[in-house]
Formats: sequence, structure tokens, C-alpha cells
Amino acid sequence: MKISLACDHGALTLKQKVRQHLEAQGHTVVDFGTNTPDSCDYADFGIPAAKAVASGECDRGIVLCTTGIGMSMSANKVKGIRCALLSDLMSARLTRQHNDANVLAMGAAVVGEMLALEIVDVFMTTEFEGGRHQRRVDKIMALENE
Repeated sequence: MKISLACDHGALTLKQKVRQHLEAQGHTVVDFGTNTPDSCDYADFGIPAAKAVASGECDRGIVLCTTGIGMSMSANKVKGIRCALLSDLMSARLTRQHNDANVLAMGAAVVGEMLALEIVDVFMTTEFEGGRHQRRVDKIMALENE
């Protein structure tokens, strides 16, 4: 899979670990930055990463900041994105199965490295169930056309 990846200064170390982890599994990673620990604005990196998923350039996205909140809010402003802020494995599984989330947000200060990598694995390997869940996703996505 081709994955868009972005972070702000608060999650640079975690982004580097996630990138290495994804590449070791054979995924292609498109890194939208940041690549320095200098203070920056999360939206400057999260929005382009989300747009890459929305356009089809990337299959899924992962956005990271200190809490994950700013990145998830930014990503969800992009038409076509269903970004889930995750900090546990059950939610990672269910947001893929039931919500067909296409972007994962995490907070580097909220989840440790080991848990973050497990969440990434569950998010990447869990398929959307469709069925009754498709009807629900369609209702959410219809709001973008109002």
C-alpha cells in the first residue's frame, strides 16, 4: 500500500518509527513532513497528507502530533477523508470495519511507540465490512455535498 505520513514537531520521533515500520512491511511511504524538531503548524503537514489520500495518490494516511487532535481535525476538513483519532487497538479495528476510516491520527504524548505500531498494524490490515456499515458511511459522507 502507498501511505501518506505527516507530523508536527511534537511527533517527529514517532513519525520516524512509524515510517521505518511501514517500510519494513513493504509499504511505500510518502512523507509530507515535518522533518525537523522546530516548532511548526500541524495543519501545514496534515492537510497535504490527507489530500493525497482523498485524491487517490495514497491508499491511506497516518497523521501525528502531540495529542493527535489537531491533526485529526485538520485531516477531517478535507473532502473524502474519514480520519479517526486512535489510542487503542479495539477502536483501530472497529473504525476500519465499521467506518472505513482512511486516515489514522495518533498523539505521540498519548500512545507509546509499541502501542502506536500495534495500532498502525491493526489499521493497515483490517478491512471494511461494508453491508449495513456502508449505508452509515454514506450518510456521513453525504454531508460534504450539502
